[in-house]
Amino acid sequence: MKKKEKMEEMFKKVEKLKKEHKFDLSSDEDLSIAIMNLISIEEHLFFTAKKTKKEKYFNLLKEVREMRKELLKKIIKDYEGEVWCISKHLLAASMRLMEVGTKELNKGNKKEANNLFSKAYELYSLFWGINLKIVDVGKVKKIDNNQLNIHDKEKNSLLDKVSRAVQKVLDCCKE
Repeated sequence: MKKKEKMEEMFKKVEKLKKEHKFDLSSDEDLSIAIMNLISIEEHLFFTAKKTKKEKYFNLLKEVREMRKELLKKIIKDYEGEVWCISKHLLAASMRLMEVGTKELNKGNKKEANNLFSKAYELYSLFWGINLKIVDVGKVKKIDNNQLNIHDKEKNSLLDKVSRAVQKVLDCCKE
């Protein structure tokens, strides 16, 4: 199958997902950003507890963690193995890369900021690719690192391909 046909097939799969699922991807995208921030709050509460030696911050951390878990279940409904943890860490890493990229941008390092922003978006897209079942995690290890499946001959990275597919699904301007 040619590269163009393969990409068209992937985009058809994305369109089918959009029609089959009666969920609001725009709201889910907003929810994923909120979850990113809850993960960040968990991290800050941990470090604050350790730096101040005040246990009360661990109590708050526990409450925030429970809220994050409850909200993450709204997006990650069906998972196996380590997909739950992989998803959480993809969001956390994406959030941290966005923050570091913003700091680099404020320093005037646009090239480094854009590099970090690209990585953040690729990880965020991979989160959606896995959870919308665009990426078949079970088959990823059986093919070349840059392939979506065994028929994919395109030379772009897997994350680039997933990013483009997810971008078609997650369009926050559609309401």
